[in-house]
Amino acid sequence: MKSLFEQFGGTYRKENDYAIPNLEMPDTGNFEIGIYGQQHLYFLQHYRRVTYTNLLTSGKLNEYLVKIDSQAQERFFRIVEQMKQEQGITEQLKSNNIIEWIRRINCIRQQVEEIIFKEIYQ
Repeated sequence: MKSLFEQFGGTYRKENDYAIPNLEMPDTGNFEIGIYGQQHLYFLQHYRRVTYTNLLTSGKLNEYLVKIDSQAQERFFRIVEQMKQEQGITEQLKSNNIIEWIRRINCIRQQVEEIIFKEIYQ
């Protein structure tokens, strides 16, 4: 009688007196995961263990994290641009008073990062 593993097309190799299943991890590609993807990975590992395990065992974890990271970066830049327009931060300000422009841009970036990280931890 075949094992369930064999019924689904699995094969074994013989090592000493043991039958070892021939298991291979799916090709996950070579993904570079940014800061937002890494933060979401931490969140999954610590607060959503079942989701993390399902993504990991299905071989879809890296692809998922790259997608989350990409979406978060796009959202980051979109919100920064909106806030720059709302606060009247222009190239004119940049050329007239670079220190003030940097101060205001850094303030916006910090605010937007807080928004994005809050969304990642949901």
